[in-house]
Amino acid sequence: MLRPVLALALALLLAAPAAAEPLADLVAGRTAATPGLVGLVVVVADRQGVVRAQSFGAARIDPARALAPDTPLRVASVSKAVVAIGVMRLVEAGRLDLDSDVSLWLGWRLRHPGFPDAPVNLGQLLSHTSGISDGAGYNIPLGERLQDRLADHWAAAPGTRFAYANLNYGIIASVMEAATGERFDRLMTRLVLQPLRLDAGYNWSGASDAAIAAAATLYRTGRDESDWHPHGPWVAQVDDLRGVRPCPVRTAGPCDLATYAPGSNGTLFSPHGGLRISALGLAKIGRMLLRGGTVDGVRLLRPASVRALMTPVWQAGGRPQDDDYQGQMRCYGPGLHCLTGGNDAPVAGARWWGHLGEAYGLLAGLWVDTARQRVLVYALTGSRDDPFRPVHRSAFTAVEENILMELAATPPRR
Repeated sequence: MLRPVLALALALLLAAPAAAEPLADLVAGRTAATPGLVGLVVVVADRQGVVRAQSFGAARIDPARALAPDTPLRVASVSKAVVAIGVMRLVEAGRLDLDSDVSLWLGWRLRHPGFPDAPVNLGQLLSHTSGISDGAGYNIPLGERLQDRLADHWAAAPGTRFAYANLNYGIIASVMEAATGERFDRLMTRLVLQPLRLDAGYNWSGASDAAIAAAATLYRTGRDESDWHPHGPWVAQVDDLRGVRPCPVRTAGPCDLATYAPGSNGTLFSPHGGLRISALGLAKIGRMLLRGGTVDGVRLLRPASVRALMTPVWQAGGRPQDDDYQGQMRCYGPGLHCLTGGNDAPVAGARWWGHLGEAYGLLAGLWVDTARQRVLVYALTGSRDDPFRPVHRSAFTAVEENILMELAATPPRR
């Protein structure tokens, strides 16, 4: 049997292209952007299909397994864009709307204690203008209720500021569950993943055993985001599954969801960041948006719903009360992040729609370039150094700038 390090080296050698490749140099640490990555997968697609799909490096280090375009991985906050698609399907079905007080579905009053007469609606939750903050945390354990944990999670009156908060999407998931009587994980499979024939799921729920076996592990070279050791060993952060299906919720006790009441705690299935899906799967979702709601013969959304998703709700205007996420978020719609083409754009002039993701060593993005009719997807599974150190030109990291400039330069289909 090969030693793990030798096996990994062989796997990476077999996966690498013969010609010089800028993205391979990035993974190997031969650029100023990073001292090295565990793995990187990229996809470029147009209305007709995939134009470019490449992968470099590892999905797992020990035992060694190469990353591939169809490798499922946790895509962090890109998950929010897919939740928004599920919401719009329920809006089209008449089960929800973006403008009504969500208390109508929750069955209890969601209110800022200082502004009891100001209702919160789905449009505000989707666009991070609800006044909600993450506070001390946004993962509420199994057995507790969302409504009992919100007292310290308010930053402003609803509709008065932009402040990115993961908890908004836990509330959205609760609303979706309350409106349908279905658990969020199963609901997203029914509404989005299954119709698009995607082997994916929130917290792995609904994903096949084959997807579990093929999962990518996310890594850092330290214990967490505050602990960087550029020359240290890789430390697994999440999804070190080794083929074993995990419980889809965090719990200190048995993985027993039989008594869970849908609508009581939508944070359980990580709507804010728990989607496991491949880069090719994200590209298919991007193509659906690019094509006005239809992809590969499947109509998922009406064109009007896609237009609504791609209409800004908030744009940075210099108001001191807004938090633009260190310049990275200066435009946001009902579930999709929009780039203004200024300093928030990793490629000069880019006015793309989509979402970025960052957690547990991963950096990822799904971007729809409507001007050039392209979809750009990338995910890296671990960096040897803090990717946010200040050596980049835009509000994006240097690594992401390098990746997206390379993808944006991909020649169009002949």
